Amino acid sequence: MTPAQETPRSICVLGSTGSVGQSTLDLVARDRQRFVVDTLTANSNVELLASQAREFGARHAVVADPAQYNALKDALAGTDTEAAAGPKALNEAADRDTDFVMAAIVGAAGLEPTLTAARRGACVALANKECLVSAGTVFLDAVTKAGATLLPVDSEHNAIFQVLETHNRDQIEKIILTASGGPFRTWDMDAMRAATPAQAVAHPNWDMGAKISVDSATMMNKGLEVIEAFYLFGVEISQLDVIVHPQSVIHSMVAYSDGSVLAQLGSPDMRTPIAHTMAWPQRMAAPSPRLNLAEIAQLTFEAPDLERFPALRLALAALQTGGAAPTLLNAANEVGVAAFLAGDIGFLDIAAIVEETMSRGVARGLAAAPATLAEVLGLDREGRSIAAELVRTHR
Repeated sequence: MTPAQETPRSICVLGSTGSVGQSTLDLVARDRQRFVVDTLTANSNVELLASQAREFGARHAVVADPAQYNALKDALAGTDTEAAAGPKALNEAADRDTDFVMAAIVGAAGLEPTLTAARRGACVALANKECLVSAGTVFLDAVTKAGATLLPVDSEHNAIFQVLETHNRDQIEKIILTASGGPFRTWDMDAMRAATPAQAVAHPNWDMGAKISVDSATMMNKGLEVIEAFYLFGVEISQLDVIVHPQSVIHSMVAYSDGSVLAQLGSPDMRTPIAHTMAWPQRMAAPSPRLNLAEIAQLTFEAPDLERFPALRLALAALQTGGAAPTLLNAANEVGVAAFLAGDIGFLDIAAIVEETMSRGVARGLAAAPATLAEVLGLDREGRSIAAELVRTHR
């Protein structure tokens, strides 16, 4: 379903209090004639959710944590915004008849509501990479069956989407995802072993949430993006590549059989790809800093180091293995990152826990690819359980 251009576009933001959600609403605020905010959701940040609902006149506001319902209702007193809470309400929010859904809930928690939006044939801007990592075939089948429109929000996938010539898809040689290398790009293993959560979330280029920032530091984020690209663009695994580009100016590239390499460039500001999806198939103004190549002067590239950053290696292996491996990978990584941020394990323990979870999952017979949402969620629970056991042994 291609959203209409003549009338204001109604929007649902799943995860409006996170980094991508806030950037989405920043763009809405700059072009209020073009967008109408229908629904906003958050996990537990009632104060910010209510503030957003008031500012944008949202019709509905949903908090995922049922215990926060009364707080949200009180915070919205005197407004016309309807308050709701809990997983069921979150799915109902995604199922509302809006033109555009920004799927910005981080992690596997965003899978079910995003799938709900896809099943109704919505235009879904996908900022939640775990939907494709954990449930690639299940999710894409729903998109195809409902005739939904899927627009990638990640800067790398959005870049590929912009330069990929669909009429020449059979002439693609490589899709090359760029990676900044994160804050520990030049650190040795001993230094990374002692890295703190504060150091891991201090990304040199991007302003992101804590979980995604840690994934960038381990380079798991890039591994997840490779898996996501496999499903989004329908190429062979051998056609996907990663290169480290510390300046984060070239966001990704597509190489064609005639030797041409098409790249999308821009400043490292998520409002650029978000604006592209919000206005698609047109474009809209965004306040992102304009690129000045003369000031940057130099763009550098290097191969990723799979020894110092084993998380990327594990993600690539999971894609090759297929079946249950990507779902287990994602589940274990979410548990590992949360444990690291809580100070329960060290930075290098994240990848170790992911690797051991995948090994134990195979030993327990968890090899088949999930065919339904219920199977995805069951496999996700199994992976989290194994990873949680391993976190306790690493403390």
